[in-house]
Formats: sequence, C-alpha cells, structure tokens
Amino acid sequence: FGPADRRIQVGRVLEATAEDVEQAIARAHRAQKLWDATPAAERAEILNRAAELLEKEMATCIALCTREGGKTLADGVAEVREAVDFCRYYAMQARKEFGAPKLMPGPTGERNQLSLHGRGVFAAISPWNFPLAIFTGQVTAALAAGNAVVAKPAEQTPLVAAYAVQLLHLAGVPGDVLQFLPGDGPTVGARLVSDPRISGVAFTGSTETAWAINQALAARRGPIVPFIAETGGLNAMIVDSSALPEQVVADVISSSFQSAGQRCSALRLLFLQEDVADKIIEMLKGAMAELRLGDPRELATDVGPVIDEEARQMLARHAEKMEREARLIHRLPLPAGTEFGTFFPPQAFELQSPAQLEREVFGPILHIVRFKASELDRVIEAINGSGYGLTFGIHSRIDNTIRYVTQRIHAGNAYVNRNMIGAVVGVQPFGGEGLSGTGPKAGGPHYLYRFAVERTLSVNTTAAGGNASLMSLREGDV
Repeated sequence: FGPADRRIQVGRVLEATAEDVEQAIARAHRAQKLWDATPAAERAEILNRAAELLEKEMATCIALCTREGGKTLADGVAEVREAVDFCRYYAMQARKEFGAPKLMPGPTGERNQLSLHGRGVFAAISPWNFPLAIFTGQVTAALAAGNAVVAKPAEQTPLVAAYAVQLLHLAGVPGDVLQFLPGDGPTVGARLVSDPRISGVAFTGSTETAWAINQALAARRGPIVPFIAETGGLNAMIVDSSALPEQVVADVISSSFQSAGQRCSALRLLFLQEDVADKIIEMLKGAMAELRLGDPRELATDVGPVIDEEARQMLARHAEKMEREARLIHRLPLPAGTEFGTFFPPQAFELQSPAQLEREVFGPILHIVRFKASELDRVIEAINGSGYGLTFGIHSRIDNTIRYVTQRIHAGNAYVNRNMIGAVVGVQPFGGEGLSGTGPKAGGPHYLYRFAVERTLSVNTTAAGGNASLMSLREGDV
C-alpha cells in the first residue's frame, strides 16, 4: 500500500525464504566466474542497454516511485535520470579500468602488468528513499567490476527494484548473475552478510544497521571482505551576514523539504549569523507557507508523504520534544486529502544550542541556531564534533570565510552558495566520512576499485631465448 493513500494497494510481493537465500547465493557463486571472464566492453554494453531501457520505461519507473515510495513527479524524473547516469558512468569506468591489463614499468627482459577482476558475489542492500537510483547504482557498480550480485531492496519499496532487475535482465545480465531477494532484515539481510560466499557488501541506510553489518562481517571466519557503507548525517549549513538572503532561503527550502526531507544529504541544522537571523527566519516562514503538501501524483505538489507510519510517528515524537525545548518558527497545516496517508507537515524550530539535536531526524524538520561572528570556530567544532560527515553548506560572499570554513569542515560533500542535495553522478561523487560512511564515493572514479581485486603478472621474457621486444627496436634506438 502506498504512503499517499493507505487504502490503495500498489502491488504484491512474495518475500524470500531462508531456502531462497541459499539458492540465490549458490547460483550467483557458480555464475560469477564466467561473468568476470566476460570482456569488460561486453559488460559495459549491457549496462548501456539497461540505461536505454530505463529511459524508454521512464513513465513506468516514475509511477512506481510515486505510488510505492510517495515521491513527487519531479523527484521521480530525477530518480530515473540518476539511475541512467549510474549505468552509463560505471559502463564507461569498466571499459577504462577493467579492459586490457595496465603495463607497469620494469627491467629489460621482464614484462609486468596489473589487472582488475571481480571479487565474487556482492550483497547489495539498498534503502527506500532512493529505491531505483541507489539500488541501480549499487548493482551496476558490482556488475561492472565483474561480480555476481544478490540484491535486497528495502522492505517498503520492492516493486520498483524488481522492475529495475527485470530491465537489467532484459538488457543482457544473466539471471544467475543478478539475483533478487525481497524480504526482511533477519531473513534475507542477516543471512547474506553472514554467508562466507558473499565477497563484499554494499549498503546504504542507517548508521545503526551499518554497525550491525560491520560486526557480523567481523565475526565471520575466512577472508576479510569489503564493506561499502553510506549512512546518514547531521548535515549543517552556515550562513554569514554577507550572504544573499533570497538565495539562502531558496536553497534552505529545497535542501530541507524536497523529498519530504527524506534524503541522507538533507539539511538538518541551519546556523544563521545573528546579524541576519531575524530577516532570514521571517523570509523562511513566508517561503514555507508557499509549499504545497499533498498527493505526489499531482504536478503542483511540492512535498509528499513520509514513507510509512513508523516514520511519521518518529517525526511526531521529535516535534513534540522540540515544542517543549525549542521555539516553533513555522509548521504547515495538513490539508484535506492527506488523512489517509502518512503525511507529516514541514516545520522549523529555533534551538538554543546545536547539542539539542542529538541524532539524525529523517524527515521535513529544520533546526535553526543563531551564532555571533566571533563564534565561527565554535560552530565548526560543533559540526565536526557530531561525528557525522556527509554534506555541508555555506552561504557567504567573502572568499576568505569560505576558504577558512571549507578547509576545516569534515564532510564528504561541501557546497558553497547553493543547495546541499542532488549530487550528480560523475560530477559530484557522493559519500561521507566518520559516522556517515566508509567511502569510496558512489558515482566517482574510485568507486569500482572497492568492488575489485588487483592482480599482477610478471613474465621473464628472456626465458624464451631472449627479450622479444628488443627485436622491434630500430637502428637509431640503441
């Protein structure tokens, strides 16, 4: 049932059993060697065909994202485009890095080369907030590097993930190489992580779940395998007195409330220099009042529902706590027609201290803190002291301030005088540090390396009766 209207059934899902998990891993394990032996150019061509299919079926993908995940139509378009970008970018990287072996320097009489290969079977465990883009990104990265994949989508959004798998199979990915296992964490996720045939895990989700996966992998006997984790963050933005208020307000609104605040990159904590705080807060109230909350299938809707009732109740408890401990700046009313869905109105609170926000609150709640110009170092320390390091923003027209702050902030993705969401594949590689993830960054030039093993080959060419390469030297070369 979709989050916009719990009375409407979107589809049906048959969840995997323990036996299904065992069979999927076994089949993927058997199929991986042949897939890894497939030339990288052929694997890349399959991923490019998948990109074309995603574009061709964009309308269906958007409809699934909207009905199953509660995404607005604009967010659905962006979701499909990002999935397409992942397919094409990793196809390009596979051709470049996994094609012919790279020749290494060495002495005369010896040939040395370095090549990249798949590790084995990767488990891809994806979130509900980007059920197509992140799911596709994890899967295609592992496939591009020569791995087989067992993919577990979020329990809330298996339908759009299943459709993505169908398109990947139609593009040419062998059925045994890419296995699809919808289901819950204990039945599917925990079994995948604990199985010694799983050669790596790609995960996007909560820090708590990442800790559990990390502990399970550490408890395994056998090879130490990669764990690629992208988690959340207490993402902050600093605004000084030189910033353009209109630009600040537009960027804060999109960073905080687009996708109902259900982005790991979303702005959670806004620091306003006290000289401009009153003006910007008043402008924010006006801008928030213009947001339209409602049915995500309607073009006019700016903010749709949160994913489920559990998420709505968590946000409601936090808002009640903030009402006791902070000052409510603005809250949108819930319009008619939202009573059958899991809608939560965007709202903003002013805090006395950033310490009042103890952990990530995943939804459309913005927290604001004032600071004096002389307290900039203290603000930076508070942001870094949270332990998270995913996204960060600064609005200032003073180059020295921008340079000073960005050199001291520990965040994977920093943005200057713009919003903090919507990282573009191949342009803004995305991923955090500290409590926000392990790296390497998705959609970046180093990502596929983590899915691969490196092998060198050294050949003594003199053993065949001499160095054949010397025979090709021209007279003037010696």
